[in-house]
Amino acid sequence: MKKKTAALFMTIAMTAALVSGCGSNEAADNSAASTEEASAETAEDASAAETSETEETGEATEAESSAEEGAAYKVGIVQYVDDASLNQIETAIEAELDAKAAELGVTFDYSDYTYNGQADSTTLNQIATELIASEVDVIVPIATPTAMIMQNATADNQIPVVFSAVSDPVGAGLVASLDAPGSNITGTSDALNTKAVMDLMFAANPDIKKVGLLYNKSEDASKTPIEEAKAYCEEKGVEVIEKTGTTNDEISLAADALVAGGAEAVFTPTDNTVMTAELAIYEKFIDAGIPHYTGADSFALNGAFLGFGVNYVDLGTATADMVVDILVNGADPASTAVVMLDNGIATVNTETAEAIGLDYSMFESMCAEVKETVTAEEFE
Repeated sequence: MKKKTAALFMTIAMTAALVSGCGSNEAADNSAASTEEASAETAEDASAAETSETEETGEATEAESSAEEGAAYKVGIVQYVDDASLNQIETAIEAELDAKAAELGVTFDYSDYTYNGQADSTTLNQIATELIASEVDVIVPIATPTAMIMQNATADNQIPVVFSAVSDPVGAGLVASLDAPGSNITGTSDALNTKAVMDLMFAANPDIKKVGLLYNKSEDASKTPIEEAKAYCEEKGVEVIEKTGTTNDEISLAADALVAGGAEAVFTPTDNTVMTAELAIYEKFIDAGIPHYTGADSFALNGAFLGFGVNYVDLGTATADMVVDILVNGADPASTAVVMLDNGIATVNTETAEAIGLDYSMFESMCAEVKETVTAEEFE
């Protein structure tokens, strides 16, 4: 800037000298002096302008930094249905967002954007429309059906989606791979170790001849573990009875059919439909002396003999941390790997174990941890 301004004045001075012809030396000296003065003044003006510009830029940078520290983000949280495990996750997400907000000096506004779809796809689609209209910065769907609807709703606008408690993200078509999701969606998985559950079942009773499978065949989360359970039983030469349902009433009838069919143990993966019906069916299995082995601790809380899987408080916390990384640090969901938690916690309902007379002492050496609970609706 200085060099361009000085050169311009030099050109003007030279042109003036040419127009006036060959003047006296005094005139030439006066002209040179004038030119030097003009150049000096111009340089001073340019320097002052640059100083002013630098000061303004510094102020803008400082203001921008303050704005980042005090930034506010809209976080949409969408739960699939009320059940003890999913409620744990939502509570943990909110607690971690509050903690990170205090730590980072930002605001995560989720209270105005938290919904429950009550297992209804029409309701979930309406929720997605509302969140998009509200221009939320991220959507956090809890459970596979919710994640799939939110994925479809954000295909065009590319609002980041961070799911929680999706058992098989690749199988459900949510991500291209666990390491590189490839789009606007990533999250945390509660993938079930089916073999570990079945090992516990046969450790408690090696003489089982007939295993019941109870699940909702339309839930993507159930497909893979049900196939794994079938393969496990086939290898052992154990008969399998499958019963399914899509509503509480259908699940209740399916439980009756398993009892009537002579099932000696029943397996249910991380199935939200059966979860919501557990309080209505667990006594059927107790009365028949049938242990119910399931894919989440909330089943055991609601009366099932055993729930196996991840710690859902840890899962919710990890989900919130991913949300913060994307919103505050600019992480790209497409290249943010899906988080898989250690899967080895067995939760046993001691009331149910006593009622059916089943010893589970051998589980201690087979699990990362064995927890005990009694029947209730929600975790305290």
